[in-house]
Amino acid sequence: MLEAIFWLFITVAIYFASKRLYKAFPKVYLTPVLVVPIIVILLIQCSGVSFQSYNSGAGWLSEMVKPATIALAVMLYKHVDVLKKNAKAIMVSVGAGAIIAIITSAGIANMLGLAKEITDSVAPRSTTTPIAVSVSDMIGGIPTVTAVSTLITGLLGMILGPMIVKYFRIHSSVARGALFGTSAHACGISKALEYDPVAGSVAGISMMVTAFITLGVAPYIMMWL
Repeated sequence: MLEAIFWLFITVAIYFASKRLYKAFPKVYLTPVLVVPIIVILLIQCSGVSFQSYNSGAGWLSEMVKPATIALAVMLYKHVDVLKKNAKAIMVSVGAGAIIAIITSAGIANMLGLAKEITDSVAPRSTTTPIAVSVSDMIGGIPTVTAVSTLITGLLGMILGPMIVKYFRIHSSVARGALFGTSAHACGISKALEYDPVAGSVAGISMMVTAFITLGVAPYIMMWL
């Protein structure tokens, strides 16, 4: 029990330390999404602790993802007027983005001659990890490959997203939110919130819409491809 509490405390402490570091030095390679897993993996490897022992405490954090996701509803409620006003634009742009992400991911994997299992694994990479892993399992992919490709997608969204916003001079909070939420799931929400709360809210609803569309159409698109 003490070991479980110890690893839970260590993981939370590393997160808050990395968050303060990123706030002081806002560089994408210092983002907690990247820094925390690296430090935790190194600690587990160096200490010789099994993943089961580590996860007996830190696994409680995974259980908090569900209520944390529901908490997004509070943020959406605060900007419900903006979401209603732009509902059609958000649905069309996010829907198109979600479908294009599946087709291009699978298409590029096919062009590179990757195995069918890998192609199926990367196809749902633009949606949030729990949905991506479920879709991957449905269509014959490898869940661990999907989880890694989803993480890489989020990090790339955090790196390339601001460049796209700057290059194309995207000043609309709604457009920024749709961009980050569709292409980089939860990482995108975090990045969108750095611009303003409205962009964060739109990113939140965009991530949810992307998840529903991916869950509904990915199996049919992969049958066609």
